[in-house]
Amino acid sequence: MKLESPAFQSILTSELNTLVNIFNKYDHELRIAGGAVRDLVLDMIPHDIDFATTATPTQMKEMFNIEEIRMINDSGEKHGTITARINDKENFEVTTLRIDVVTDGRRAEVEFTKDWQLDANRRDLTINAMFLGFDGTIYDYFNGVEDLKNRRVKFVGDPVSRIQEDYLRILRYFRFYGRIAEKANDHEESTLNAIKENASGMKIISGERIWMELKKILCGNHSGDILPTMLQLDLGPYMGLPDKADVEEYKTVCSLTEGLEPQPITRLVALLANDEQVGRFMLRLDPQPMTRLVALLANDEQVHLLNRRIKLSRDELQLGSFIVNHRKDSFDNDPMRYCQFLFTDSPGEKDKIN
Repeated sequence: MKLESPAFQSILTSELNTLVNIFNKYDHELRIAGGAVRDLVLDMIPHDIDFATTATPTQMKEMFNIEEIRMINDSGEKHGTITARINDKENFEVTTLRIDVVTDGRRAEVEFTKDWQLDANRRDLTINAMFLGFDGTIYDYFNGVEDLKNRRVKFVGDPVSRIQEDYLRILRYFRFYGRIAEKANDHEESTLNAIKENASGMKIISGERIWMELKKILCGNHSGDILPTMLQLDLGPYMGLPDKADVEEYKTVCSLTEGLEPQPITRLVALLANDEQVGRFMLRLDPQPMTRLVALLANDEQVHLLNRRIKLSRDELQLGSFIVNHRKDSFDNDPMRYCQFLFTDSPGEKDKIN
């Protein structure tokens, strides 16, 4: 299969062509890798483009030095990544093909390879394991194109093996399910079983990494169904959530904020009493992650236990506490004004409207 779409043509800048020509000149293969290929197959212009190559970091540095190409971000070299800046205009992050030698559920020790399929085999999902040549040829070793066509999210090979290499892949699975799948609960049973069997592995993943993925799940498609599924698979305790999370309240908050346009009054959704109030004020909302997540929590203590696990920002922690402490308030006939006084913390103002 070859891509000839406008989206693909749009990324072929003069700077990228310069990069490609350099690799060709020194007889090293270079391809677009991972998520950018997925987006281009979906006819979307990718926000970030990663590149993979058969050249080692040492070979890349020698080549770029000869061609007087500036290199930045030396910290990536130990992972096989060199970042080249072309024409002082565009950065290109290029990583040598790798295989995992040792994994511990969080990170891997790798060695370099020239085998594209072996590199694809170490990636998480079939839709993220494709490469793209600059003539438009798609290199698809695990049926990623077909899975995209069918809006199906699958691990590469054995799901247990992929998960045990990095337990964060459990959350990545659900994040990409929200992005790709058309149906809310169309998971493969074998995938869910693998996740449940390995849920405890999440305890070794840092809270920061968990929260980074969880935020995207909370504000993605099907979030009202995905998170309850995650809780049924016993993932909640490893994300700092209580055993008896309020799933029904969470689903209600999600339903009130699904598919709506952004406004700066996001926080109010968890404070409104019912659909009638939402309709009356014609709120069109783009929820913050905490607005939805805190619906699972019963009190301020649970908010702080959550924070202890996933390391919320100060603003996120304050928002969570604000919601659990005020969502049961009586808003009378003017919830907008009531909340305005609460947000501005004006003593006595609340009494003026009672």
